[in-house]
Amino acid sequence: MRPDYLVTHSGGFHADELLSSVILTRLFPQARIVRSRAPEWITPGADRIIYDVGGLYDAEAQIFDHHQRGAPLRDDGQPYSSFGLVWKHHGRAYLAALGIPERDIDVIHQGFDQKFVLPVDLMDNGALNPASAGPLAGLTLPSLLETLKPVFDDRDDGAEDRSFHAALAIARSLVEAGIAQRAAKCRAEALVTAAIAETGDRRVLELPFGMPFRPAIVKSGAEHLLFVVHPRDKDWCITGIRRTDEGFELRANLPAAWAGLINGDLEAVCGVKGATFCHNGRFIAAATSREAILVMADLAVEAALADASAAAPA
Repeated sequence: MRPDYLVTHSGGFHADELLSSVILTRLFPQARIVRSRAPEWITPGADRIIYDVGGLYDAEAQIFDHHQRGAPLRDDGQPYSSFGLVWKHHGRAYLAALGIPERDIDVIHQGFDQKFVLPVDLMDNGALNPASAGPLAGLTLPSLLETLKPVFDDRDDGAEDRSFHAALAIARSLVEAGIAQRAAKCRAEALVTAAIAETGDRRVLELPFGMPFRPAIVKSGAEHLLFVVHPRDKDWCITGIRRTDEGFELRANLPAAWAGLINGDLEAVCGVKGATFCHNGRFIAAATSREAILVMADLAVEAALADASAAAPA
């Protein structure tokens, strides 16, 4: 199907139809967005996709509304908005249109659905209160997108549509950046997994450059790894590995004596020529060369194992 029209409602806009429009305009760039509630537009037809209006969900007829009685629910009972419905039926094709490799499409589709699409669905349906974000409530994506609506006394003809299209460009940037980040993580996972295999039972994982590494380490079951080293611009870094996705606790901290030191002070304490920096939080340190950072890594492993041994019950 190559629709001529992408039809959504007129008037004030919300995140769900904006984000749906991001997906559909990428797939069907030749189609014109029509914002209307007129019956002749919101009735299904072979020349259109209708979303967030029309009082019907029928994927075969290409109408994706969620405001009617008996509105569609996910398998776990959580509600869809038009964005979730469009993502369910068109998201994989959208990812392919962005050039995502076929092997990564399912995992990116599922991850984006859970972390990006579902929260929008829940907020649009009132199942998630933005106030739950506390002081950040006004900075949630749906709230920010709605600030792009025209102000109440802007009476110019076409103000709503101009604001909609301006907001659409911003929403497109956010969605495509989010997808690009997830695609990069998939590429990183392959590189990190190969590096883990080469590392064997050593405690320090060396990577060719900085990249997301924790998901591949966890997936590989490489519980023995304590630190990661990699080049960064003109220097080298050693980084701790977080125990969980959400927390900041590390498998092992860098030595306490290094905390907050730089250059000559750090060199004097750790005994490594070229040591340049250790964060006060003891999760990252730097040196001027690979040789120096590997020596620092060996010292950090030695200290971490000693600390673990001392803390173990007798």
